[in-house]
Amino acid sequence: MDVDTVLERVRPGNHEETESALKEYNEQNRSMFQFDPADVEKRKKLCEALFDVLDKGSSTSCQIICLEALRILSRDKKVLAPVTTKKNMEILMKMAKLDPEVNTLGAAADFPVIVEALKCLCNIVFNSPVAQKLSLDLNFAAGLCSLLEKCMDERSVSDIRCFGLRLLFLLTLLHTEIRAQLKKQLQGLSLLTQTLESIVNVQWAGKYQAVTDLNAPALSVQETDGTIEALKALFNVTLDSWNVHSENDAHQFRHLTAILRHILLSRGPSEDKTEELHSNTINLLSNIPVSCLDVLISPTEKEMSANNNEPDMVAIQLILDFMEKRIDKGCSYREGLTPVLSLLTECSRAHRHIRKYIKAEVLPPLRDVSNRPEVGTTVRNKLVRLMTHVDLGVKQIAAEFLFVLCKERVDNLLKYTGYGNAAGLLAARGLLAGGRGDRWYSDDEDTDTEEYIKAKPNINLITGHVEEPLPNPIDEMTEEQKEYEAMKLVNMFDKLSSSPDGGGQTNQSGTKK
Repeated sequence: MDVDTVLERVRPGNHEETESALKEYNEQNRSMFQFDPADVEKRKKLCEALFDVLDKGSSTSCQIICLEALRILSRDKKVLAPVTTKKNMEILMKMAKLDPEVNTLGAAADFPVIVEALKCLCNIVFNSPVAQKLSLDLNFAAGLCSLLEKCMDERSVSDIRCFGLRLLFLLTLLHTEIRAQLKKQLQGLSLLTQTLESIVNVQWAGKYQAVTDLNAPALSVQETDGTIEALKALFNVTLDSWNVHSENDAHQFRHLTAILRHILLSRGPSEDKTEELHSNTINLLSNIPVSCLDVLISPTEKEMSANNNEPDMVAIQLILDFMEKRIDKGCSYREGLTPVLSLLTECSRAHRHIRKYIKAEVLPPLRDVSNRPEVGTTVRNKLVRLMTHVDLGVKQIAAEFLFVLCKERVDNLLKYTGYGNAAGLLAARGLLAGGRGDRWYSDDEDTDTEEYIKAKPNINLITGHVEEPLPNPIDEMTEEQKEYEAMKLVNMFDKLSSSPDGGGQTNQSGTKK
């Protein structure tokens, strides 16, 4: 159905005709993302007609189908001029229940209207700078926080919550002012943490210990999508949160870290969804103040010291496995690998138990040093290869990670990587002559294996492996060849000794130089 025909049939008061026309239009254009430039003015008029129907009142089914059409049309940036007026944005806000003064979501029959209105707002805000400015003027952030509070502990509103979180993510991505507003005025960190906890239905066994069953059923598609949107919104809200300023801040971040640990130990409905879930979890963990990351090893270090317990490193192992998968994929290293390497580096630098575990997994005691450090399929081999990667950022963070595992001792790093691979980091740190970094680490030392001690005198420090000794060319010569070479040497010495200056030039004082 062409746009002219739809325009003729879409008008206020004629709900059945409007629904019929739009149903056919929506079906035909559901997957449309590239629009005919020749029809742009007609599509603008259709947008105006849709808002006219929504503003003057219509049935729930008519509202849904009008919003679906508007969502499709809002994919085209060129038609958004008539859409992005204050009046029209207020109509969508009202339909999306973004009014802090309204305490309920209304009847369940209205939920699809809320979802479609939120989808429209996501498209419009993403595509229109005018809408982005209006979102500040109309205080979308407060309305979305109110909406999320209404959705708390409601299992039947997963779509509303998911698209509310998506819109909040877009706003915090586009506006630093909204990030600040969420942090300081709207208690955004606490609200989003509670929302995340509600979505994944965390049950608690202790203060920062969630009940986690590794054999539990996978999260549903709705739970996974909602969790991912919450993680993305939290990532923006927690940017620049490296320093903990109060006990309450520390508690909030530790509580959030415990939830993130639970998510790391959970699965999505598919392998791709699980990777996306864990990727966003790790991105968010990289924003958490490093002092609060001890919650990843449950129980905490303090409790372990008191009870002589061994740390639970399941979450750390999952992060290591995730890192290795990202290395193996070999694409988008900067975006895909830098966050997880940065997280592991900071955890290792700040928490001794984590560093010891990761060191044992990544840099186990050396036994076979017959191959270069970058040759092979172990995690160490893969990380050493990254130390000479063309991307400077990836190269630096990989080298930094291994350096921290070696307690920032140059001799220890060279043992595992070879001087050639480590030269870039050492030059940047001013450590080419040896020594150690500025940070202090515990004094417990690694013990070398018997195999390494035996091979150590024959290791080439540049390449980091044992090289076969070069054959002596004299061993393969006949007696006649040896005599011939010896005579050549005698003749060379004769020439030197018979030169006018006795084999060297003299200066004015008569001394040779």
